[in-house]
Amino acid sequence: MEERSLRITGADTNFFNKITNTLTRMLIPTQIGINGMFVAIKRNAMLKAYETYAKSNGKENADELEKKFDAAYTLYLETLDKHIMDSIYKKVKNGTASEFEKNAMSKYYEVTSLKEKEYVEYKYRKQKYLIELDWGGIQASGKEKSLQKFTAFYIYKMDSLYKAILKNYSIKLADTTNKYDSTKEWIYTKIFYTLEEYIQNILSLKIEKYPEEFKGIEEEYQKFQGFTVGKLDTRDIIEKNMILLGISRKLFTHSIPLIVAEQCYEKLLNDARTLLQDTKIANKRERAYSMLMNLLEDFYSKLIATKVYWEDLEDREKFKRFWDKYQEISTEKETNFVEYVKQKEILFIKEDLKKIRNTKVDYTKLEKYYKRKLVDYGAIRELKSTFKSTGKYIGNIKEIINKVRV
Repeated sequence: MEERSLRITGADTNFFNKITNTLTRMLIPTQIGINGMFVAIKRNAMLKAYETYAKSNGKENADELEKKFDAAYTLYLETLDKHIMDSIYKKVKNGTASEFEKNAMSKYYEVTSLKEKEYVEYKYRKQKYLIELDWGGIQASGKEKSLQKFTAFYIYKMDSLYKAILKNYSIKLADTTNKYDSTKEWIYTKIFYTLEEYIQNILSLKIEKYPEEFKGIEEEYQKFQGFTVGKLDTRDIIEKNMILLGISRKLFTHSIPLIVAEQCYEKLLNDARTLLQDTKIANKRERAYSMLMNLLEDFYSKLIATKVYWEDLEDREKFKRFWDKYQEISTEKETNFVEYVKQKEILFIKEDLKKIRNTKVDYTKLEKYYKRKLVDYGAIRELKSTFKSTGKYIGNIKEIINKVRV
Protein backbone atom coordinates (compact mmCIF):
# COMPACT_ATOMS: atom_id res chain seq x y z
CA MET A 1 0.00 0.00 0.00
CA GLU A 2 2.86 2.31 0.85
CA GLU A 3 4.57 1.61 -2.50
CA ARG A 4 1.29 2.11 -4.34
CA SER A 5 0.69 5.39 -2.55
CA LEU A 6 4.15 6.60 -3.40
CA ARG A 7 3.72 5.60 -7.03
CA ILE A 8 0.44 7.44 -7.32
CA THR A 9 1.77 10.54 -5.64
CA GLY A 10 4.89 10.48 -7.74
CA ALA A 11 2.96 9.99 -10.95
CA ASP A 12 0.72 13.00 -10.24
CA THR A 13 3.33 15.46 -8.97
CA ASN A 14 2.78 17.96 -11.78
CA PHE A 15 -0.97 17.82 -11.27
CA PHE A 16 -0.76 18.64 -7.53
CA ASN A 17 1.83 21.32 -8.16
CA LYS A 18 -0.54 22.96 -10.61
CA ILE A 19 -3.35 22.90 -8.03
CA THR A 20 -1.08 24.40 -5.36
CA ASN A 21 0.10 27.18 -7.66
CA THR A 22 -3.45 27.94 -8.72
CA LEU A 23 -4.65 28.19 -5.12
CA THR A 24 -1.73 30.47 -4.28
CA ARG A 25 -2.54 32.75 -7.20
CA MET A 26 -6.20 32.79 -6.14
CA LEU A 27 -5.58 33.51 -2.47
CA ILE A 28 -3.11 36.37 -2.87
CA PRO A 29 -5.31 38.70 -4.95
CA THR A 30 -8.42 37.80 -2.96
CA GLN A 31 -6.84 38.58 0.39
CA ILE A 32 -9.03 41.71 0.43
CA GLY A 33 -12.07 39.53 -0.09
CA ILE A 34 -11.09 37.24 2.79
CA ASN A 35 -10.42 40.19 5.10
CA GLY A 36 -13.66 41.73 3.89
CA MET A 37 -15.47 38.60 4.99
CA PHE A 38 -13.94 38.80 8.47
CA VAL A 39 -14.88 42.50 8.66
CA ALA A 40 -18.48 41.64 7.74
CA ILE A 41 -18.64 38.97 10.46
CA LYS A 42 -17.30 41.29 13.16
CA ARG A 43 -19.48 44.15 11.91
CA ASN A 44 -22.64 42.06 12.11
CA ALA A 45 -21.75 40.88 15.63
CA MET A 46 -21.07 44.47 16.70
CA LEU A 47 -24.31 45.79 15.16
CA LYS A 48 -26.29 43.05 16.90
CA ALA A 49 -24.68 43.99 20.23
CA TYR A 50 -25.36 47.68 19.56
CA GLU A 51 -29.03 47.12 18.73
CA THR A 52 -29.51 45.09 21.94
CA TYR A 53 -27.75 47.76 23.99
CA ALA A 54 -29.73 50.60 22.33
CA LYS A 55 -33.00 48.85 23.20
CA SER A 56 -32.00 48.35 26.85
CA ASN A 57 -32.90 52.00 27.60
CA GLY A 58 -31.51 52.08 31.13
CA LYS A 59 -32.75 48.67 32.25
CA GLU A 60 -31.03 46.68 34.99
CA ASN A 61 -28.73 44.82 32.58
CA ALA A 62 -27.84 47.97 30.58
CA ASP A 63 -24.27 48.07 31.95
CA GLU A 64 -23.67 44.47 31.00
CA LEU A 65 -25.08 45.00 27.51
CA GLU A 66 -22.88 48.10 27.11
CA LYS A 67 -19.79 46.04 28.01
CA LYS A 68 -20.72 43.41 25.42
CA PHE A 69 -21.21 46.12 22.82
CA ASP A 70 -17.85 47.72 23.69
CA ALA A 71 -16.09 44.33 23.39
CA ALA A 72 -17.71 43.63 20.00
CA TYR A 73 -16.89 47.17 18.88
CA THR A 74 -13.21 46.72 19.81
CA LEU A 75 -12.96 43.45 17.84
CA TYR A 76 -14.65 45.14 14.88
CA LEU A 77 -12.10 47.99 14.87
CA GLU A 78 -9.17 45.57 15.19
CA THR A 79 -10.44 43.62 12.17
CA LEU A 80 -10.77 46.83 10.15
CA ASP A 81 -7.24 47.83 11.10
CA LYS A 82 -5.92 44.41 10.06
CA HIS A 83 -7.81 44.69 6.78
CA ILE A 84 -5.95 47.91 5.99
CA MET A 85 -2.50 46.53 6.81
CA ASP A 86 -2.98 43.10 5.21
CA SER A 87 -4.84 44.17 2.10
CA ILE A 88 -4.77 47.85 1.19
CA TYR A 89 -1.17 48.38 2.32
CA LYS A 90 0.06 45.44 0.18
CA LYS A 91 -1.80 46.72 -2.88
CA VAL A 92 -0.34 50.21 -2.44
CA LYS A 93 3.13 48.73 -1.96
CA ASN A 94 2.76 46.55 -5.10
CA GLY A 95 1.46 49.46 -7.16
CA THR A 96 -1.91 47.82 -7.84
CA ALA A 97 -4.05 50.04 -5.58
CA SER A 98 -6.90 52.20 -6.84
CA GLU A 99 -7.05 55.95 -6.15
CA PHE A 100 -9.53 55.30 -3.34
CA GLU A 101 -7.14 52.81 -1.72
CA LYS A 102 -4.19 55.18 -2.11
CA ASN A 103 -6.14 57.99 -0.45
CA ALA A 104 -7.28 55.63 2.30
CA MET A 105 -3.68 54.65 3.03
CA SER A 106 -2.54 58.27 2.96
CA LYS A 107 -5.21 59.25 5.50
CA TYR A 108 -4.29 56.24 7.63
CA TYR A 109 -0.68 57.45 7.90
CA GLU A 110 -1.91 60.98 8.61
CA VAL A 111 -3.96 59.70 11.56
CA THR A 112 -1.26 57.39 12.94
CA SER A 113 1.28 60.23 12.83
CA LEU A 114 -0.65 61.82 15.73
CA LYS A 115 0.11 58.90 18.05
CA GLU A 116 3.39 60.17 19.52
CA LYS A 117 2.53 63.84 20.14
CA GLU A 118 -1.27 63.92 20.37
CA TYR A 119 -2.32 60.51 21.68
CA VAL A 120 -5.80 61.54 22.86
CA GLU A 121 -6.65 63.02 19.46
CA TYR A 122 -5.10 59.99 17.74
CA LYS A 123 -7.28 57.62 19.79
CA TYR A 124 -10.49 59.29 18.63
CA ARG A 125 -9.36 60.15 15.11
CA LYS A 126 -8.34 56.55 14.36
CA GLN A 127 -11.72 55.18 15.44
CA LYS A 128 -13.41 57.83 13.33
CA TYR A 129 -11.21 56.99 10.34
CA LEU A 130 -11.84 53.23 10.51
CA ILE A 131 -15.61 53.63 10.84
CA GLU A 132 -15.70 56.15 7.97
CA LEU A 133 -13.72 53.73 5.79
CA ASP A 134 -16.22 50.94 6.43
CA TRP A 135 -19.14 53.35 5.96
CA GLY A 136 -17.76 54.26 2.53
CA GLY A 137 -17.45 50.59 1.62
CA ILE A 138 -21.03 49.82 2.68
CA GLN A 139 -22.33 52.78 0.67
CA ALA A 140 -20.37 51.64 -2.40
CA SER A 141 -21.75 48.09 -2.08
CA GLY A 142 -25.28 49.32 -2.72
CA LYS A 143 -26.72 46.90 -0.13
CA GLU A 144 -29.64 48.86 1.24
CA LYS A 145 -30.35 46.58 4.22
CA SER A 146 -26.72 46.67 5.37
CA LEU A 147 -26.70 50.45 5.02
CA GLN A 148 -29.89 50.88 7.07
CA LYS A 149 -28.56 48.70 9.89
CA PHE A 150 -25.23 50.49 9.96
CA THR A 151 -26.62 54.05 9.80
CA ALA A 152 -28.04 54.13 13.34
CA PHE A 153 -24.74 52.89 14.82
CA TYR A 154 -22.74 55.24 12.54
CA ILE A 155 -24.65 58.33 13.73
CA TYR A 156 -24.46 57.29 17.39
CA LYS A 157 -20.73 56.51 17.40
CA MET A 158 -19.58 59.36 15.18
CA ASP A 159 -21.58 61.79 17.28
CA SER A 160 -19.74 60.69 20.43
CA LEU A 161 -16.33 60.72 18.67
CA TYR A 162 -16.78 64.27 17.35
CA LYS A 163 -17.82 65.45 20.81
CA ALA A 164 -14.74 63.81 22.34
CA ILE A 165 -12.44 65.41 19.74
CA LEU A 166 -13.94 68.87 20.30
CA LYS A 167 -13.74 68.46 24.07
CA ASN A 168 -10.04 67.63 23.73
CA TYR A 169 -9.47 70.83 21.72
CA SER A 170 -11.46 72.83 24.29
CA ILE A 171 -9.25 71.57 27.11
CA LYS A 172 -6.15 72.64 25.17
CA LEU A 173 -7.59 76.06 24.39
CA ALA A 174 -8.62 76.68 27.99
CA ASP A 175 -5.20 75.59 29.29
CA THR A 176 -3.36 78.82 30.09
CA THR A 177 -0.20 76.91 31.04
CA ASN A 178 0.22 75.48 27.53
CA LYS A 179 3.36 77.04 26.10
CA TYR A 180 3.49 74.76 23.07
CA ASP A 181 1.87 77.45 20.94
CA SER A 182 1.14 80.77 22.64
CA THR A 183 -1.20 81.99 19.88
CA LYS A 184 -3.08 78.67 19.73
CA GLU A 185 -4.03 79.44 16.14
CA TRP A 186 -3.80 75.75 15.26
CA ILE A 187 -6.45 74.86 17.87
CA TYR A 188 -8.92 77.43 16.50
CA THR A 189 -8.34 76.04 13.01
CA LYS A 190 -8.96 72.48 14.18
CA ILE A 191 -12.13 73.43 16.05
CA PHE A 192 -13.67 75.16 13.03
CA TYR A 193 -12.54 72.38 10.69
CA THR A 194 -14.02 69.68 12.96
CA LEU A 195 -17.31 71.58 13.33
CA GLU A 196 -17.58 71.93 9.55
CA GLU A 197 -16.78 68.25 9.04
CA TYR A 198 -19.42 67.23 11.59
CA ILE A 199 -22.14 69.39 10.04
CA GLN A 200 -21.40 68.14 6.54
CA ASN A 201 -21.07 64.44 7.37
CA ILE A 202 -23.14 63.77 10.49
CA LEU A 203 -25.64 66.58 11.05
CA SER A 204 -26.86 66.26 7.46
CA LEU A 205 -27.60 62.57 8.15
CA LYS A 206 -29.32 63.34 11.45
CA ILE A 207 -31.52 66.01 9.85
CA GLU A 208 -32.48 63.57 7.10
CA LYS A 209 -33.25 60.77 9.58
CA TYR A 210 -34.73 62.83 12.46
CA PRO A 211 -36.01 66.09 10.86
CA GLU A 212 -38.34 66.95 13.76
CA GLU A 213 -35.46 67.16 16.23
CA PHE A 214 -33.55 69.83 14.28
CA LYS A 215 -36.19 72.39 13.33
CA GLY A 216 -34.46 74.96 15.56
CA ILE A 217 -31.31 75.03 13.45
CA GLU A 218 -32.75 74.63 9.96
CA GLU A 219 -32.16 78.28 9.04
CA GLU A 220 -28.54 78.28 10.22
CA TYR A 221 -27.93 74.94 8.51
CA GLN A 222 -29.24 76.33 5.21
CA LYS A 223 -26.97 79.37 5.58
CA PHE A 224 -24.01 77.07 6.11
CA GLN A 225 -24.91 75.10 2.98
CA GLY A 226 -24.42 78.31 1.00
CA PHE A 227 -20.73 78.29 1.95
CA THR A 228 -20.04 74.73 0.80
CA VAL A 229 -19.79 75.62 -2.90
CA GLY A 230 -17.43 77.90 -4.77
CA LYS A 231 -14.22 79.57 -3.70
CA LEU A 232 -14.38 81.43 -0.38
CA ASP A 233 -12.58 84.68 0.38
CA THR A 234 -11.52 85.79 3.87
CA ARG A 235 -14.89 87.42 4.61
CA ASP A 236 -16.75 84.26 3.55
CA ILE A 237 -14.55 82.08 5.79
CA ILE A 238 -15.16 84.32 8.82
CA GLU A 239 -18.91 84.35 8.14
CA LYS A 240 -18.98 80.57 7.69
CA ASN A 241 -17.13 80.07 10.99
CA MET A 242 -19.59 82.45 12.65
CA ILE A 243 -22.45 80.18 11.53
CA LEU A 244 -20.54 77.10 12.74
CA LEU A 245 -20.13 78.66 16.18
CA GLY A 246 -23.82 79.56 16.28
CA ILE A 247 -24.80 75.95 15.54
CA SER A 248 -22.25 74.66 18.07
CA ARG A 249 -24.00 76.59 20.86
CA LYS A 250 -26.99 74.29 20.33
CA LEU A 251 -25.19 71.00 19.64
CA PHE A 252 -21.94 71.10 21.62
CA THR A 253 -22.61 73.06 24.82
CA HIS A 254 -20.59 70.53 26.85
CA SER A 255 -17.84 69.76 24.34
CA ILE A 256 -17.30 73.47 23.62
CA PRO A 257 -18.15 75.19 26.92
CA LEU A 258 -19.02 78.87 27.05
CA ILE A 259 -15.52 79.99 28.08
CA VAL A 260 -14.03 78.30 24.98
CA ALA A 261 -16.81 79.50 22.68
CA GLU A 262 -16.11 83.04 23.91
CA GLN A 263 -12.45 82.69 22.92
CA CYS A 264 -13.50 81.41 19.48
CA TYR A 265 -15.82 84.41 19.01
CA GLU A 266 -13.04 86.78 20.10
CA LYS A 267 -10.77 85.16 17.53
CA LEU A 268 -13.35 85.74 14.77
CA LEU A 269 -13.96 89.33 15.93
CA ASN A 270 -10.24 90.10 15.73
CA ASP A 271 -10.09 88.57 12.23
CA ALA A 272 -13.16 90.59 11.16
CA ARG A 273 -11.77 93.86 12.58
CA THR A 274 -8.44 93.33 10.83
CA LEU A 275 -10.21 92.56 7.54
CA LEU A 276 -12.34 95.72 7.80
CA GLN A 277 -9.32 97.84 8.68
CA ASP A 278 -7.17 96.48 5.83
CA THR A 279 -9.82 96.48 3.06
CA LYS A 280 -9.39 99.46 0.73
CA ILE A 281 -12.09 98.86 -1.91
CA ALA A 282 -15.24 100.70 -0.76
CA ASN A 283 -17.92 98.09 -1.57
CA LYS A 284 -15.83 95.25 -0.08
CA ARG A 285 -15.17 97.35 3.01
CA GLU A 286 -18.92 97.89 3.49
CA ARG A 287 -19.55 94.16 3.16
CA ALA A 288 -16.85 93.48 5.73
CA TYR A 289 -18.45 96.08 8.03
CA SER A 290 -21.88 94.47 7.67
CA MET A 291 -20.39 91.08 8.49
CA LEU A 292 -18.66 92.49 11.60
CA MET A 293 -21.95 93.99 12.83
CA ASN A 294 -23.68 90.61 12.40
CA LEU A 295 -20.82 88.89 14.23
CA LEU A 296 -21.06 91.35 17.12
CA GLU A 297 -24.80 90.73 17.37
CA ASP A 298 -24.24 86.96 17.41
CA PHE A 299 -21.53 87.36 20.05
CA TYR A 300 -23.73 89.39 22.38
CA SER A 301 -27.05 87.61 21.85
CA LYS A 302 -25.96 83.96 21.49
CA LEU A 303 -23.09 83.99 23.95
CA ILE A 304 -22.66 86.88 26.39
CA ALA A 305 -26.40 87.16 27.09
CA THR A 306 -26.39 83.48 28.18
CA LYS A 307 -23.40 83.94 30.48
CA VAL A 308 -24.18 83.02 34.10
CA TYR A 309 -20.81 83.20 35.83
CA TRP A 310 -18.85 86.45 35.70
CA GLU A 311 -15.39 86.84 37.23
CA ASP A 312 -15.77 90.63 37.33
CA LEU A 313 -19.11 91.87 38.69
CA GLU A 314 -18.45 95.34 37.28
CA ASP A 315 -18.23 93.84 33.79
CA ARG A 316 -21.55 92.11 34.39
CA GLU A 317 -23.21 95.41 35.35
CA LYS A 318 -21.75 97.15 32.29
CA PHE A 319 -23.09 94.43 30.04
CA LYS A 320 -26.54 94.58 31.69
CA ARG A 321 -26.74 98.30 30.87
CA PHE A 322 -25.63 97.58 27.30
CA TRP A 323 -28.14 94.71 26.95
CA ASP A 324 -31.01 96.78 28.31
CA LYS A 325 -30.24 99.43 25.70
CA TYR A 326 -30.07 96.77 22.96
CA GLN A 327 -33.45 95.34 23.94
CA GLU A 328 -34.94 98.83 24.03
CA ILE A 329 -33.68 99.45 20.49
CA SER A 330 -35.02 96.06 19.35
CA THR A 331 -38.59 97.15 20.11
CA GLU A 332 -38.39 99.40 17.01
CA LYS A 333 -37.51 96.49 14.70
CA GLU A 334 -41.07 95.92 13.51
CA THR A 335 -42.26 99.54 13.42
CA ASN A 336 -39.18 101.34 12.02
CA PHE A 337 -36.58 98.88 10.72
CA VAL A 338 -34.22 101.51 9.27
CA GLU A 339 -34.03 103.40 12.57
CA TYR A 340 -33.58 100.11 14.43
CA VAL A 341 -30.56 99.16 12.29
CA LYS A 342 -29.05 102.62 12.68
CA GLN A 343 -29.40 102.73 16.47
CA LYS A 344 -28.18 99.15 16.83
CA GLU A 345 -25.03 99.87 14.81
CA ILE A 346 -24.33 103.03 16.82
CA LEU A 347 -24.60 100.97 20.01
CA PHE A 348 -22.30 98.22 18.68
CA ILE A 349 -19.72 100.68 17.34
CA LYS A 350 -19.49 102.57 20.63
CA GLU A 351 -19.14 99.31 22.55
CA ASP A 352 -16.49 97.98 20.17
CA LEU A 353 -14.53 101.22 20.32
CA LYS A 354 -14.14 100.69 24.07
CA LYS A 355 -12.80 97.20 23.46
CA ILE A 356 -10.28 97.92 20.71
CA ARG A 357 -8.77 100.80 22.72
CA ASN A 358 -7.76 98.28 25.41
CA THR A 359 -6.04 95.80 23.07
CA LYS A 360 -2.41 95.50 22.01
CA VAL A 361 -3.38 95.47 18.32
CA ASP A 362 -3.11 98.75 16.44
CA TYR A 363 -6.68 99.53 15.35
CA THR A 364 -6.08 103.20 14.50
CA LYS A 365 -7.56 102.88 11.01
CA LEU A 366 -10.58 101.03 12.36
CA GLU A 367 -11.18 103.75 14.97
CA LYS A 368 -11.21 106.38 12.21
CA TYR A 369 -13.67 104.26 10.19
CA TYR A 370 -15.94 103.82 13.21
CA LYS A 371 -15.89 107.55 13.97
CA ARG A 372 -16.76 108.34 10.36
CA LYS A 373 -19.76 106.01 10.66
CA LEU A 374 -20.86 107.73 13.88
CA VAL A 375 -20.57 111.14 12.18
CA ASP A 376 -22.64 109.89 9.22
CA TYR A 377 -25.31 108.61 11.62
CA GLY A 378 -25.33 111.92 13.49
CA ALA A 379 -24.17 110.25 16.71
CA ILE A 380 -21.17 112.59 17.06
CA ARG A 381 -20.19 115.94 15.52
CA GLU A 382 -17.19 116.26 13.23
CA LEU A 383 -14.34 118.30 14.70
CA LYS A 384 -12.65 120.35 11.99
CA SER A 385 -9.13 121.80 12.05
CA THR A 386 -8.69 125.53 12.80
CA PHE A 387 -6.10 128.15 11.79
CA LYS A 388 -4.87 131.50 13.17
CA SER A 389 -4.93 134.59 10.97
CA THR A 390 -1.20 134.11 10.39
CA GLY A 391 -1.97 130.72 8.85
CA LYS A 392 -0.16 128.78 11.54
CA TYR A 393 -1.81 125.37 12.19
CA ILE A 394 -3.26 125.11 15.70
CA GLY A 395 -4.91 121.68 15.46
CA ASN A 396 -8.36 120.36 16.10
CA ILE A 397 -10.49 121.24 19.13
CA LYS A 398 -9.48 118.10 20.99
CA GLU A 399 -5.79 118.98 20.71
CA ILE A 400 -6.45 122.54 21.92
CA ILE A 401 -8.29 121.25 24.98
CA ASN A 402 -5.43 118.90 25.77
CA LYS A 403 -2.90 121.75 25.53
CA VAL A 404 -4.97 123.89 27.90
CA ARG A 405 -5.14 120.98 30.40
CA VAL A 406 -1.36 120.58 30.27
